[in-house]
Amino acid sequence: MNRMDDLVAIDVHTHPQTEEFLAAMGARHQQMAKHFGRERPVVSFAEQADQYRDRRMMAVIVNSDSETTSGIPGAPNDLLGRAQADHPDVFLAFAGIDPWKGEAAIAEIRRMHAEYGIKGVGELNPSRQKFLANDRRFFPIWETCAELGLVVMFHSGFPGAGAGTPGGGGYRLENARPIPYLDDVAAEFPELKIISAHPAWPWHLENLAMVWHKSNVYLDLSGWAPKYLPPEVVRYADSLITDRVLFGSDWPVMTADRWMDEFAGLPFEDESRRKILLGNARGLFGI
Repeated sequence: MNRMDDLVAIDVHTHPQTEEFLAAMGARHQQMAKHFGRERPVVSFAEQADQYRDRRMMAVIVNSDSETTSGIPGAPNDLLGRAQADHPDVFLAFAGIDPWKGEAAIAEIRRMHAEYGIKGVGELNPSRQKFLANDRRFFPIWETCAELGLVVMFHSGFPGAGAGTPGGGGYRLENARPIPYLDDVAAEFPELKIISAHPAWPWHLENLAMVWHKSNVYLDLSGWAPKYLPPEVVRYADSLITDRVLFGSDWPVMTADRWMDEFAGLPFEDESRRKILLGNARGLFGI
């Protein structure tokens, strides 16, 4: 049987844990481990691929580059491109870019698309990268992604980066608010496919309104244990916006196993489950 015919789910939000990606986190590595109550061990791409292959899943692998604000270069995007090439039955690669790098960021997107056939860009984190998505200085980046047919993933809502530290590490929550920042981008670029990553608490109602209003915006449910999802998110995901809700774990913050087990206990219709776990992502990525 073709593995693509045997899939049960596509996890649209995972963070590589190779030595290069952990090093790129800098001091945030320990801060995030403390905040989430667990260390992040090194995991090779081959090991991650086997984990998902054994579960009959595919996984989106994301990257980020915050060099302008942190002084630490992001892990090379080529690592994700090669991982996708080595494990095409499992991985869908997203390139990480620093939006402040302007033309260099655009050139990196074009290079990764031409050389590796990446599926998207992100995860962009407006709080950690200290930018606003609707700032017109960044519009050429969104234009490029729309032109190439790439999905763009934005972190929405409460950021783990800086959480639990004095001043939150200098990161502002407001930057990751869906409305008006991400909503403006969706309105200006209706052809651009956008993933608003996470329920976006404490602005989860804004996030739901944006996804319902704009058919080019998708919501991934990553970063939250499903049993703790706000009831409004569950209700809308099972009704008005079911066609644009995606399964995401935020691995390794949460394992796919835990996410799936808790999701099974929520009151979703069977058809909604099929769409959220697999069907919507298949359509979004053309699988």
